[in-house]
Amino acid sequence: MEFFQTPVEWASLGLDPVALQIGPLALRWYSLAYILGIIAGWWLLLRMVRRPGSPMTAKHVDDLVTWCTLGVILGGRLAYVIFYNPRQYIENPLDVFKLWEGGMSFHGGLTGVILAIVLYARSQGLSALRILDYVAVVAPIGLLLGRFANFVNGELWGRPTDGTWGIIFPDAGPEPRHPSQLYEAALEGAMLLILLNLLFWGTRARLKPGLLGGIFITGYGLSRFAIEFFREPDAQLGVLAMGMTMGQLLSLPMILFGLWLLATLNRRETAQL
Repeated sequence: MEFFQTPVEWASLGLDPVALQIGPLALRWYSLAYILGIIAGWWLLLRMVRRPGSPMTAKHVDDLVTWCTLGVILGGRLAYVIFYNPRQYIENPLDVFKLWEGGMSFHGGLTGVILAIVLYARSQGLSALRILDYVAVVAPIGLLLGRFANFVNGELWGRPTDGTWGIIFPDAGPEPRHPSQLYEAALEGAMLLILLNLLFWGTRARLKPGLLGGIFITGYGLSRFAIEFFREPDAQLGVLAMGMTMGQLLSLPMILFGLWLLATLNRRETAQL
């Protein structure tokens, strides 16, 4: 196959960032990834809460999806504005609201979701940590779809590579580059999705508060930290302190928090069926 014998021109793949065009209205794959990720996560959560020992009901799931959707959008956007491109938004503050132009941070989105879970759980008298475990099982769906959308958009490409699997992306120069979007889809998306679902459906992990959430947060942080070595740093930031990128710096507290959840498992009671 040519794809594995020589670097491929991204343009030759026939990918179009726009999924559907109706007159002046365009539905982009990136927006569709968010929509499908939310719907698929909603559907899976409704199936999960049917298992004995669930920390919430189907009615809670319906409400929680709305809270988490707001959390991921607000948190993801604010974190991108603050950490990745503050100068642009200081000079053009109204650009903060132009979500259709892109610019989201997963680290911020995760923080927004965790805050939404905590606030919702408190309002309903539920366990925020156990709800986090359930949400962690479905979160990789959005990551998987989002990274595929990044590849279809020809954005967030990797660093130059001599490998024959390299892709020559438009606006990235003539050098073949790592398709780091696909690496992220595989590790942050597919791998975590399979692992967490195997644990949820095949073991009693769902009954141990903080276990699934800790695995997800630690797994994402480690995967993102590793893939950043292959991903081109953001042009406006470059490489930061100690040779790390912003993505790696933001992943460190995630890794520490995830490891803390796992290290303190024995201090928390296992949920009763």
